[in-house]
Amino acid sequence: MNMAQAQPPFNLLTILGPTASGKTCLAVALAQELAGEIISADSRQVFRQMDIGSGKDLHEYGEIPYHLIDIIDPGAEFSVFAFQRLFIQAFEEISSRGKLPVLCGGTGLYLDAALRGYRMVEVPENVSLRAELARKSDEELIVQLRQLVPNQHNNSDLTDRNRTIRAIEIARFELQAPEEEPFPVIRPLVIGIQWDRTQLRQRITKRLRQRLETGLLEEVQNLHASGIPWERLEYYGLEYRFVATFLQGRINRNDLFQKLNAAIHDFAKRQETWFRRMERNGVVINWINGAGDVVEQARGIIDSISLPD
Repeated sequence: MNMAQAQPPFNLLTILGPTASGKTCLAVALAQELAGEIISADSRQVFRQMDIGSGKDLHEYGEIPYHLIDIIDPGAEFSVFAFQRLFIQAFEEISSRGKLPVLCGGTGLYLDAALRGYRMVEVPENVSLRAELARKSDEELIVQLRQLVPNQHNNSDLTDRNRTIRAIEIARFELQAPEEEPFPVIRPLVIGIQWDRTQLRQRITKRLRQRLETGLLEEVQNLHASGIPWERLEYYGLEYRFVATFLQGRINRNDLFQKLNAAIHDFAKRQETWFRRMERNGVVINWINGAGDVVEQARGIIDSISLPD
């Protein structure tokens, strides 16, 4: 298959893998060969001024356009629902120009939101409904939920009062909500980068040292100085949480490195667990060896896909 000329049978290329696996570098290389544009699937890269801790590595993109990076101010909130809406907009806009959307990231929830095939709806809290439901007994709440959702499969929604109330709130909202536009037709090709556990740990440790030496502490300090409370910074993930704790004098420099390093290793394991769950739920992930020539391996996967009749 001539990647520069032929129209691939997929309309979304996805590059995923655990932290420090080399996703961005591979995504950029393939975007160059396939006339692609990158859509970030990262829960922190959406924030401006959060560059080192979120691993934006913008220098790697060169001339490749990217989306969903540096789109909101630090200190704001960003949800998976907002991500899905913006992903769909970017996917459709890139596709309309005859370019290939290349989704790249390691945030499992965001990857699911892009690949799952249906629009998510964020259900707001209904204060008046909650006040009304608060006066009802547990039994009355269960009866109401079963009337709204006759085929109730989630038993935990029936055994916890707060979950029952939330389930009623969601069911009521869905009855009144306007019908969402259909999810765009996506034919994804998903390539995952896999590393030997020992090698990945070494890569994570090396990258953390580099980040600490090239301005991570100053980045977090500047964010706090700009008006973002320490508690808010802790919301933005491991690097910001541990560095904020260090800058407040609650841990020393050695503890910062050791504890943050261990936490990132654990996070990578959780990412891999999420990817396995995606596979169990029907997402086909074509795994390549991160220690080899990842671009050549990815080309082989793309070349092996037959063009449609």
